[in-house]
Amino acid sequence: MQLYNLKHPSQVVSFTEAVKLGLGKDRGLFFPTAIPVLEDMDTLLALPFVERSQKVIGAWLASELGQDTVDALVEKAFNFDVPLVKADDNRYSLELFHGPTLAFKDFGARFMAQCLNELAKDETINILTATSGDTGAAVADAFFGLDAINVVVLYPKGKISVLQEKMFTTLGQNIHTVAVDSDFDACQDLVKQSFEDSEIRDGLHLNSANSINISRLLAQICYYFEAVAQFKQQHETLPVIAVPSGNFGNLTAGLFAKAMGLPVSYFVAATNSNDTVPRYLLDGQWAPNTTVATMSNAMDVAEPSNWPRVEAIVEKMGWSLSDIKGVALSESQTSAALLALYEAGYLSEPHGAIAADALNQVMGEGEKGIFLGTAHPAKFNEVVEAELNIDLPLPQALADVESKSILSTELPVSFKVLKTHLFNILK
Repeated sequence: MQLYNLKHPSQVVSFTEAVKLGLGKDRGLFFPTAIPVLEDMDTLLALPFVERSQKVIGAWLASELGQDTVDALVEKAFNFDVPLVKADDNRYSLELFHGPTLAFKDFGARFMAQCLNELAKDETINILTATSGDTGAAVADAFFGLDAINVVVLYPKGKISVLQEKMFTTLGQNIHTVAVDSDFDACQDLVKQSFEDSEIRDGLHLNSANSINISRLLAQICYYFEAVAQFKQQHETLPVIAVPSGNFGNLTAGLFAKAMGLPVSYFVAATNSNDTVPRYLLDGQWAPNTTVATMSNAMDVAEPSNWPRVEAIVEKMGWSLSDIKGVALSESQTSAALLALYEAGYLSEPHGAIAADALNQVMGEGEKGIFLGTAHPAKFNEVVEAELNIDLPLPQALADVESKSILSTELPVSFKVLKTHLFNILK
């Protein structure tokens, strides 16, 4: 597999290099030179999830890593269920929260951990990543205890739920966490500045586990195939798929799946009040506003890093951006969407509820849709309990961390301060 830097197309790397580097020159995203197309889709969709995923990822990586290696990586990473659950007559939730940290990020983080563990050999790798909520927990869990890999997670202080925070800030050992006194965009910018600094990047063998890392995107492609496979068992129509969107890695993976031949009607990019993309799809003007804090905090991103990949896929496939529908919900609309789902008999959380409501806004007569359930409702128990006036029991994974102490270091928004901190803890 070869990939090129979207900002500097002359920089061409292998998958192994792309996974280790994370970002290209000048913060450029790596993008595949070719997108494999899978044949005999009906036979593929009839396979079990893991076996199908081995073929999907093998189409990208078998030529470089070998199919046997790909099969082993997938089998180790994808060891939990991905149910498609009926929410009402026209909408289904693809529940992506049955992994160890109860969020969809488990797919990408666990596969990336397996890849780096396989490819790092005798190197020491230091991972620096930013999280708006669930990435931190998934990455921390996936890499916890790996001897040759250290992880540093930046997150916006006071802007993620307490239980989200405790899922990754209570581990210690090779997991280091930093509470930054700002928002997610500032955390993300600190990560990008670190990759541009040669002293940090090269001196600390830096890598990123954000959705900017291509290994995570390849893993996420697989659950779109699973969604359609389960949907086709009940319906002959093609599904509309609504994606709760923050940094837009999830939608990028869905578009890759469709480019590989997956039968999807169209995608809906669903956001909260941080509506840069829906506005852009409407008027063609890229005009990010200041990030707004919402109850769907994992989507509190005003300048999504993965958007250049979305446009690259659209251009490569000869599609139109108008094929992607953009929907943004206010806080009051999110509350109403969460309640409407609950009254229909399905318990969700704010991110999934936004995507579910987006389906209702865009689907026409006869259309049926899938929304991605990206996190267990209990990860947002404070919001869900307040909005729905219910008591929500904690699943074991959250109950285990509820009483643990947070081990984070608090830092201001200062690249200089962060640089000093990184060298103190990683050298």
